[in-house]
Amino acid sequence: MADGLTMPASLEAEQSLLGCMIIDNDICVDVLESLDEIDFYQQSHKYILECMKEIYAERKPVDLVTLSDKMETKQYLDKCGGMEYLTEIASSIPTAANFRHYFDIVRRDSTNRALIRAAGEIQKNAMTVDDAESNIAAAEKLVYDISETRDTSTMKDIRTSGGVAEVMDKFQLIHNDKNALKGVMSGFSGLDRLTNGFQKGDLIVIAARPGMGKTSLSMNIVENAITGSQKAVCVVFSLEMPQIQILQRLVCSNAHVSMKKALAGELLPEDWKNLAKAQARLEECSLFIDDSSRMTPAEVLSKCRRIKASEKRLDLVMVDYIQLMTPGANYRLTENRSEEVGRITRELKIIAKELDVPILALSQLRRIEGNKEPQLSDLRESGAIEQDADIVMFINRPDVNLSAKELADSVASGAVVKDEAQLKIAKHRNGETGTVKLHFNGEFTQFVSAATSTEEDYASSKFSSAKSKSDAAPKNFDDDNTPF
Repeated sequence: MADGLTMPASLEAEQSLLGCMIIDNDICVDVLESLDEIDFYQQSHKYILECMKEIYAERKPVDLVTLSDKMETKQYLDKCGGMEYLTEIASSIPTAANFRHYFDIVRRDSTNRALIRAAGEIQKNAMTVDDAESNIAAAEKLVYDISETRDTSTMKDIRTSGGVAEVMDKFQLIHNDKNALKGVMSGFSGLDRLTNGFQKGDLIVIAARPGMGKTSLSMNIVENAITGSQKAVCVVFSLEMPQIQILQRLVCSNAHVSMKKALAGELLPEDWKNLAKAQARLEECSLFIDDSSRMTPAEVLSKCRRIKASEKRLDLVMVDYIQLMTPGANYRLTENRSEEVGRITRELKIIAKELDVPILALSQLRRIEGNKEPQLSDLRESGAIEQDADIVMFINRPDVNLSAKELADSVASGAVVKDEAQLKIAKHRNGETGTVKLHFNGEFTQFVSAATSTEEDYASSKFSSAKSKSDAAPKNFDDDNTPF
């Protein structure tokens, strides 16, 4: 009570928020770390939250069974109205979709109660302490402490944040060890030289027409990341291809065994040995696959948060592919698909920053006439993909769309190299662009670095003109080659 007034609290919002967490564990991931017992007004709700946090810390699901068991162990269950009250809370929520509104109400009331308590302390000090300066200092501290616990602002003063010194330390670290801050390595030497690995917080888009090998290339990158020296923890969201097909590609690629022969039952004894070795290698790797056909950015964030919490790290996320995603139930329906895709790519970029992990997202291209090289303007359905992505790469395989005769003539004349793939980095926000030559081995659904893939490969490409100029002049990352 304060001056005869009831302290601000919404018991309905508290019940609803707790009920949402009981019926949907994804919500626990979203809000538990942002809640404290003091945020709840009713004592029984404080007990419930305390037990939820302990269950979550033990990596167990929060539901009626685990919650009632934990509360009974701590002798809280009878104090909170027993199993009947927990059931009532959980069953009173028709949907957990509105949990964010309940969370905001609970936090608002908690802040207001804290301000009322602080005002009482300030009033008491003003009436009993003669030193006005100390009273002002104490009042400022009380209010500032409340603001500090509720403030989610990321604005920082460079004079006091130490950010400039941090940048200098980073440069010094790289100067002393060129490999110190490498990102997740793709396993393709030319690509890794240009990007220094996929960096945390980056959204990397691989775009191509159907049949060019987007999924194969991205899965090769995932395979190299999880089996290489970094032993990366990776998550794959496959909206188009079921898990079994993803895994059979992965196994055959790692074993260097023909998937066609494996599916036709024509494997040789040596193939079986290689498959067994691949199985042993892959079963030691940290790879999570979700093949849900309908996926939203919110679900990607929630699932990745859980994996990062359980594995203590998350190194790479792959989404196959952007145009198959939906913005989510809370996004207003629109006939403008470009707006929807723009919303999705923006959310993916935010997720990459929030989780501090590179996200490798695949995208379709518009139909390209003839055998022209793809351009940024060919990104399908939304220019926002180009805007939000830190890196945009195109796969171009000149031999794919040629007839048998055209291919033979082009190979004979030297105009086309059979099975050659060109990985064109058309946008690189923090580095240079270029083209990396790869070789596609269809038998193993595998891309490999071309035999001639050296510095000269991309130094001689038309996109590396900026590179040759940069030897004589500082690189301007705001030019047309690396648009922001």
